[in-house]
Amino acid sequence: MSNQKVRVLVNGYGVIGKRIADAVAAQDDMELVGVADVVSDWRIMVAAEKGYPIFASSAESQAQMRAGGVPLAGNLDDALGRIDVVADATPKKVATANFEKYKGAKVKSIFQGGEKHSLTGHSFVAQANYETAIGRSSTRVVSCNTTSIVRTLGALKNAGLLKKARGVLIRRATDPWESDHGGVMNTVVPEKSIPSHQGPDAQTIIPDLDVMTIAVVAAHTTSHLHAWSVELTRPAGKDEVLAAFRAAPRIAFLRMSEGVVALNSTLEMMSDLGRPRGDMWEVGLWEDGLTVVGNELFYNYQVYNQAIVVPETIDAIRALTGVEKNGAASIARTDAALGLVREFLIRKPALA
Repeated sequence: MSNQKVRVLVNGYGVIGKRIADAVAAQDDMELVGVADVVSDWRIMVAAEKGYPIFASSAESQAQMRAGGVPLAGNLDDALGRIDVVADATPKKVATANFEKYKGAKVKSIFQGGEKHSLTGHSFVAQANYETAIGRSSTRVVSCNTTSIVRTLGALKNAGLLKKARGVLIRRATDPWESDHGGVMNTVVPEKSIPSHQGPDAQTIIPDLDVMTIAVVAAHTTSHLHAWSVELTRPAGKDEVLAAFRAAPRIAFLRMSEGVVALNSTLEMMSDLGRPRGDMWEVGLWEDGLTVVGNELFYNYQVYNQAIVVPETIDAIRALTGVEKNGAASIARTDAALGLVREFLIRKPALA
């Protein structure tokens, strides 16, 4: 492994981009060259407060950002000449045009799950297909929900337990910072397409995955809830299923017996644990609600949509640049730097 740090730009300093920037800065084998955006409001000024070099993502935004008092280090073209890889966290459809720009600059690029698989021809979840991304020019980190599906169903598949899976996804209506922009209020809206896009998207990572997903959008902004019904390859016990989940990275356990009974209580616990922004990078799976009846498995878990893909993006940087050939080693390094855990709370033995 080279001693030279990978030079990274984050293009798009929004909900995901700001978290990727902080995660890159926390890695001892990466250098955050800067962040790029088109806004001049409080969001990008926070990056300035952190001391991150700021670049204008477009020629149109450069003058406006300067007029708004943003201390610019240059424009996107300037930044592309200084980096090895760009993590693109721009809004949907913007990234498609950026892709050609990155190719022209001969820098490697990573996109988020809002883009289509066809953009890069490769989709990424570290525990499932890290090695297939090594040395590629680009990849796409799949969406928060798809990431959780690959983590959990991949764990069951690796244990030889998964036959087929059927899931219902209760999705948050919008990102919390946009709660004032309007949206779903006092209702639940079923998505018209079955399967919802997450099931087929997971199959871009694990092609032989027998999965079907149904999604609804609910009037909350905290995070997503998944309810899964899985047919196992054979009858199994609860302990065996939990062992399969524990053998996989980035799955941690929630327990209603400890008072963690809903999406809001989980996020309150993350804040009390001192997590940056109250983030939960892990899949939060309710252990005490998990039920096995013969060869049928039922369980629920929580997906914190703003954070779960961040460690995957860090691993994708290592894979594309080839600085780490071993996926498990990259996952361990990322998780140690960010503070991912297998158990959120230390469990003490009960008193006799």
